[in-house]
Amino acid sequence: MNYLRGFIPWIAFAVVSGFSWQWAALTGLVLSLGLLVQARRSKIALDSQILELSTLVYFAALTVVAFSLTDSPLRHYTGSMSMVWLALTAWGGLAISRPFTLGIAKRQTPEALWSSPVFVKVNVVITTAWAAAFTVTAVVLAVLAASNVGSAGSIPVQVAGFVIPAIFTARYPERIRARYAAQEL
Repeated sequence: MNYLRGFIPWIAFAVVSGFSWQWAALTGLVLSLGLLVQARRSKIALDSQILELSTLVYFAALTVVAFSLTDSPLRHYTGSMSMVWLALTAWGGLAISRPFTLGIAKRQTPEALWSSPVFVKVNVVITTAWAAAFTVTAVVLAVLAASNVGSAGSIPVQVAGFVIPAIFTARYPERIRARYAAQEL
């Protein structure tokens, strides 16, 4: 469930963007700032807040653009742009060996396991699943936006872009634990 916490601003943005891209961007910014402040007060390490920091940067930039260029054609591609940013965050973290899920997983895993190659590998696989889902979702949303399909077509795609990797994130570590438990017998 810790994984979903970091996506709250994105989910709220998706909901509010159906009404106004400016207010959706501001909603995402306020929520991302709130999550970051809450995490800092809880003494959560910055390396465990890669997603939150990336989210704050994205929504700060989008809020400036949305309120200064209110009629920009970009407003039709905000769903796709959001997924591109999330994909860049995930792929970028993998490229520098800092998968965003690693910091989140550390919050719920004993410190003795943090340097385990299995723990790190599981998080690389999970982050890769998120990165792939964000990439595919961004492409599909861009095609839908260019085709003027509207929210009836884009909302299910956005939901799937979060739900599928979330299900994988919940199930994959359990499969790995079960595999290692069976090997120990």
